[in-house]
Amino acid sequence: MEQPRGWSWQDRAEGSIRRGTALDPNVEPVEGVRAFPTAYLPERLLITFDRDDDHEAYDGEVKALRDAAASFGWELDIESEATRLNAAPLLPGVPGFLRARLLTPDEAVRGESPVAPDAWRVLQRARRSTRSTMPRTSLEHVVSIDPVGLNPFSRTNPFSRTNPFSRTNPVRGGGSGGSDDYLEPGRGARQPVTWVGPAPQRGPAPKRGRRPVVAVLDTGCGVHDWLPDDIVTRQVELDGVPIGLTDDADPERYPDLYGQLDGEIDAVAGHGTFIAGIIRQAAPDADILSVRMAGALGVIDESTFLTTVAQVVELLRRHRADPSTGHPIDVLNLSLGYYHETPEDGLFSTTLTALLAKARELGCVVVCSAGNDAIDRPSFPASLWPWPGADNGIVPDKDAPLVSVGALNPSARSVALFSNVGPWVRVYAPGAAVVSTSPGFVGGEQASTRADVDGLHRETIDPDDYRGGFAIWSGTSFAAPYVAGRIAAQLGAVPPDGVTMKAAATAVDAVLKGLPAPRD
Repeated sequence: MEQPRGWSWQDRAEGSIRRGTALDPNVEPVEGVRAFPTAYLPERLLITFDRDDDHEAYDGEVKALRDAAASFGWELDIESEATRLNAAPLLPGVPGFLRARLLTPDEAVRGESPVAPDAWRVLQRARRSTRSTMPRTSLEHVVSIDPVGLNPFSRTNPFSRTNPFSRTNPVRGGGSGGSDDYLEPGRGARQPVTWVGPAPQRGPAPKRGRRPVVAVLDTGCGVHDWLPDDIVTRQVELDGVPIGLTDDADPERYPDLYGQLDGEIDAVAGHGTFIAGIIRQAAPDADILSVRMAGALGVIDESTFLTTVAQVVELLRRHRADPSTGHPIDVLNLSLGYYHETPEDGLFSTTLTALLAKARELGCVVVCSAGNDAIDRPSFPASLWPWPGADNGIVPDKDAPLVSVGALNPSARSVALFSNVGPWVRVYAPGAAVVSTSPGFVGGEQASTRADVDGLHRETIDPDDYRGGFAIWSGTSFAAPYVAGRIAAQLGAVPPDGVTMKAAATAVDAVLKGLPAPRD
């Protein structure tokens, strides 16, 4: 395998939104490759590798990429295998990946003015020159945590809004058309709400076995009375290195990290706490492992996503091999997704598919949100299972299932209009106007009316004062943890050596059969 020259890789998830761009399927067309819009990092590619791979074929693919980049006047710089293995060691049977960066030389090539690199043009030109699908190479996509109305990457013209991330507290009004109706207060938008019931009752630890564990890869988990440290693990390490983001820019602690003078709470601030609260309600006896993977804008570089998933699955693998090591995980909740530009070629998401297959092979049920874009286009990872009519090359197995979840309206009689649909969505669960936990955020908006009397502070509801600790919110992001929690509750006490495939399948079947089916 070709040894790339060394370089320092700086990987910041929040940089994605500044560098991400929308793919134009009409650019660099290649016969036989049918492309669709997506969001990707224009200066980066991901190259799948395996220690048992055909090195000659790998080197040939890398050469084709270098030649294609050079034809535009760009250089291709590939990180070393050692660098990647330090971030996420290879799991047995799971291919790794290397990140390749397109660079513009300091001096113009052939006297041309340098232009910004574009990974899609390089990949397509390499495909055309080799007459190959370039099966080891893919774009690096932008993965999005996506409450309703907040994913600018899933639309034909994703940058049509001036500020698509500022819909935290939508303008009051008499309702909107289509799925934007869910962005109105009183119709499913995020807003404060009062909880008057008791906290979920947690039973004693099982005398045999242990509590089930739900892992959530999201924005982290904030402080809340329902979510103390003996229920939620907020920091976990692999070989002494923390998994996930550990900087101070924590959207579960600070509600307004972006546009700090705009008076609005960030788009996904509190998202992970809300999910943890849903799991707490659905499975009071379960433990939660919270990994902060995304910041306040809710976007993640695909390589960061893959690295974090690999580290979490490695924790699971080690625990199954020796319960005194690693960390137990019985259900993995992924309330996020992206769309692939060539979903029909069967060559997409190779590493992600293998990672989730490894988790399921180890007895972990994977639960994914379907997305909130009111389309039937398969999203990833939700569609990475052999659904009816699928052409993704994934074959049925007897491992723990992958469950993709769409959203129901509160009546449970109809699918929420914002929810993605299609044969790849396995089940629908409550996901519109859901009530759950919120960090005690206070935004910049004020109550619309105030009238103090006799020293009493009187006003209408402050639309972004969450100091009561509870909120209403909508999205398939919240339908998924409802199902994940129900599955964990169905598992009950888990044996020391982990969940069996039969127990996982039985738990999933019981939960799916118990969910209401949409009807007229």
